[in-house]
Amino acid sequence: MLDFFNTIDTFVWGPPLLILLVGTGVYLSIRLGLLQVLKLPKALRLIFSDSEGSGDVSSFAALCTALAATVGTGNIVGVATAIKAGGPGALFWMWIAAFFGMATKYSEGLLAIKFREKDENGEIAGGPMYYIVNGLGHNWKWLAILFAIFGTMTALLGSGTFTQVNSITDSIKNSVGWRPQIISIVLAILVAIIIFGGIKSISRVSTFIVPFMAVLYVLAGLTILVVNYDKFIPSFMMVLTSAFTGKAASGGFLGATVMVAIQKGIARGVFSNESGLGSAPIAAAAAKTEEPVEQGLISMTGTFIDTIIICTLTGMAIIVTGGWSSDFDGAVLTQSAFASVFGQWGTWALTLSLVLFAFTTILGWSYYGERCFEFIFGTASIPFYRIIFVCMVAVGGFIKLETIWAIADIVNGLMAFPNLVALIGLSPVIIAETRKYFAKKQNTLENI
Repeated sequence: MLDFFNTIDTFVWGPPLLILLVGTGVYLSIRLGLLQVLKLPKALRLIFSDSEGSGDVSSFAALCTALAATVGTGNIVGVATAIKAGGPGALFWMWIAAFFGMATKYSEGLLAIKFREKDENGEIAGGPMYYIVNGLGHNWKWLAILFAIFGTMTALLGSGTFTQVNSITDSIKNSVGWRPQIISIVLAILVAIIIFGGIKSISRVSTFIVPFMAVLYVLAGLTILVVNYDKFIPSFMMVLTSAFTGKAASGGFLGATVMVAIQKGIARGVFSNESGLGSAPIAAAAAKTEEPVEQGLISMTGTFIDTIIICTLTGMAIIVTGGWSSDFDGAVLTQSAFASVFGQWGTWALTLSLVLFAFTTILGWSYYGERCFEFIFGTASIPFYRIIFVCMVAVGGFIKLETIWAIADIVNGLMAFPNLVALIGLSPVIIAETRKYFAKKQNTLENI
C-alpha cells in the first residue's frame, strides 16, 4: 500500500506539476512586468499600514494566518532534505520557485478579495472555490468542489494534522522524553480552545506567535552566518555553481545531479511557501480591505518571507557549517548546524522553533479546511468539522505516519491543479485590475 501511494506521489509531484507551477509563475511575472521586484518595497510597506474595508481581520493578521500555515516544518526539515538529496544547488532552485511564486501568490491574493463573499454566518468566505465559481462561472463549480475536497483532505489527513503533530511529538520526545500520545492530546485541547473562536481567534494567536518565532529563527540563523562569515562567500558561490553543474563533497556524499537539484529545490520550495497551491488566498480573503491589488501585494510578501528569508537562512546555515555533506538528514541535519554554534542551546532553540512552526501550521490549516468543508456542506457543518479536526490532532500521536505522509503529499499537490487552471483562466482579470490600480495611483500623484 505504501509503495502504491509513493508511486502516485512521485507522479503528482513530478515534472508536469512542477512545470505547471513554475510556468504559471513565469507567465504571470512577464504579464505583470516583474511586479514582484518593482513593487516589493511598496508591498513591504503595506504590511504595516492600516487596512480599512469589509472583512474579518486586518491585512497583517490575514498575512500572519497565511504565514502560520506556510512557515512550518518545510522550512526546517524540507530545506534540509532538499539540500541533502540535491546538493547546495537545490537552494538556488528554491529561490527560482519563490521568485516566480511571488507573482502567483500576488495573483491569488488579488482574486481572493475580488471574488469573495459573505456566508450565512456573516463571515467572509473566499479562496479558489469562490474565484472559480464567481470568476470562471458556475459551469466550473465542479472544479471548485474538486479543490474543496482536496483542501479538506489536506487539512484533516495531511499538512493540517498528522504530519505537524508528528513533528511536534518527535521533537519534544527527543528533547525531554515525553510520550507522543500525551503531547497530542494536550495539543488537541489547545487547538480546540483556539479554533472554536473562528478566524479572529486564530489570527490573534498567529499575529502573536508568527512574528515572534520568525524573529527568533532569523536571529539564530544570522548568528550562524556571522560566526562562519569567512565561509559565506564560498558557500554562496557553491550554491550558484552547483545549481548547474551538480556538486559532490569530499566524503560520504555521492554527489547530486543537476536534475535532482532542480526537482528537489522547486518541489520543496513550493511545499514550503505554497505558491500556486491555493491555500493562502483562503486566509487573504478575510482581510479588511477593498483593494484587491493591495492584498495581492501583501500576500506576495508571504512567499518572500517564507522562502527568500527563512528557507535561505536554513539552507545557508547547513552549507556554511558543512553539515550538508555529513551523514545527518532532515531535522537532525538542521539541528547539527545550530548546535555547531550554540551547542545544546541551539538544539533547544531549534526544537522550540519546530514546535511553534508546526503548531501554527495546524491553526492555519484548520481554517483552510473549514472554509473548504463549508463550501461543500454549508455553514451548519462548521462545528462538526471543528470537532473532527480536533479529534484528528488528538490521534496524531497514536498512529504510524509513513502512508499518511504520502497521502498528504498527494492531496496537497492535487490542490494545485484546479487553482492553476483558475489563475490562468482569470489572468486577464488579474492584469486588468493591476493596470487599473497603478494607473489610478499614478493619476493621483500627478494631480497632487
